[in-house]
Amino acid sequence: MTILIRQKGDLKDGTFLNPILSGDYADPSVLRSGDNYYMTHSSFTFAPGLLIWHSKDLVNWRPVTRVLKQYLGDVWAPEFIEHEGTFYIYAPINGRIIAFTAPSPEGPWSEPVDIGLQAIDPGHVVDNEGNRYLHTGGGFMTPLTPDGLSIQGETTKVYSGWTFPEEWIVEGNFLESPKITYHNGYYYLTSAQGGSSGPATSHMVVSARSRTPWGPFENSPYNPIVRTQSRNERWSSKGHGTLVDTPEGNWWIIYHAYEKEYYTLGRQTLLEPVVWTEDGWFRIPEQVAADKPINKPPGSEVPHGFNLSDDFSGPDLGLQWSFYKKAEHRNFQLENNKLVLDAAAHTSPLVCMPEHHAYEASVKITVEPGSQGRLLLFYNDSVYSGMGISDEGVYGIIRGWQTPAVPSAGSTMFMRMRNEHHEVVFYYSHDRQTWTKLQHSFETSGLHHNALGGFLALRIGLDAIGQGSVLFENFEYKIIE
Repeated sequence: MTILIRQKGDLKDGTFLNPILSGDYADPSVLRSGDNYYMTHSSFTFAPGLLIWHSKDLVNWRPVTRVLKQYLGDVWAPEFIEHEGTFYIYAPINGRIIAFTAPSPEGPWSEPVDIGLQAIDPGHVVDNEGNRYLHTGGGFMTPLTPDGLSIQGETTKVYSGWTFPEEWIVEGNFLESPKITYHNGYYYLTSAQGGSSGPATSHMVVSARSRTPWGPFENSPYNPIVRTQSRNERWSSKGHGTLVDTPEGNWWIIYHAYEKEYYTLGRQTLLEPVVWTEDGWFRIPEQVAADKPINKPPGSEVPHGFNLSDDFSGPDLGLQWSFYKKAEHRNFQLENNKLVLDAAAHTSPLVCMPEHHAYEASVKITVEPGSQGRLLLFYNDSVYSGMGISDEGVYGIIRGWQTPAVPSAGSTMFMRMRNEHHEVVFYYSHDRQTWTKLQHSFETSGLHHNALGGFLALRIGLDAIGQGSVLFENFEYKIIE
């Protein structure tokens, strides 16, 4: 199996270079439990969803489990917290807040519970009397029952955001992502404004504080805490921040951003230190820049990230894989080092998230009569490109349109995709020794949210359509240096 080489993150010299997670890991929510950190993100229309990561140093992260096993809808900006020994995730799914609980971040996680609130971007807080609340997008707050699994009382408006200069180029106001941190007698409300995509300078992190969770909130004189100042910066649309402290008492902010010229990778996860000022606010130190090496927090390293390659030898799908929308075990099997997709029952591709500007992916595909196996670059069910094999031969797929097939003997084909900085070429082979270039190549730089909507990214997909089964073997992901 191919070993995935780190491209960014820990530089192994006491510093790190953003992002700490490459690829589409938007809307980070992070907590510290003792000397362990845990994080989760939006999973949007992919299931299993709500992937949890574990770290000891905030830079190296290992994937540990997925909370949401089935597809329930579009999963946006979750909140991940620990309260009285129980771990909670509050996730907006199709606009309703759904709760999950577990005794440990690694599970087992409960079945989903609808708490009875229609909202987005939850942020949990507990007041000095032990009462629990959720702040939500738009500056609202709703009381929770003591178990945190339903609402009680009325939703009220508690914050109107920070007034930023009118001449700033943004998508809009869009007050989102309320995260509450209690520190030195104040409740600090960390929010996002400006819109999470659109112009590079849209998104931002702002701060406000109050003596109570319900306000009144005073805006920070250091706003915006985080913002892309120019379209020429490496990181665009920086925002949606969560504060986290270390056991040593230092503070950091984790947020997401698009990489200039690589929006197809989605919103990646970044880390910067924050310092507290003499007047009780926090800000990014002046000498720190998101696109330069930063001194790493203390803590041991865990094995970082995914090995995206897969020989399908395990009893379950690897954590790197998810289905677009439908995720049902009857649609696939793992047997004899093969992934078997039922083309008739299967309604969406199995995908993984690439992490690099240039990479190669290959797989062996065997089709039964009447079925078609495909290797894709997939944005959504309307926009995807790739190649496939059917009873008629090998064909290309250009933005969903299937090209005429090139006749090819046999039901087994090796397929290889090579993506070099958005220019994508496909190859096929009968023996994995002699390769034939597919006639059709692709340019993919425009396949991202600003053009297509949906807040998604460009993923590698394995797909089966028609009747019968399609067998996939030896999926390999390699970095092109």
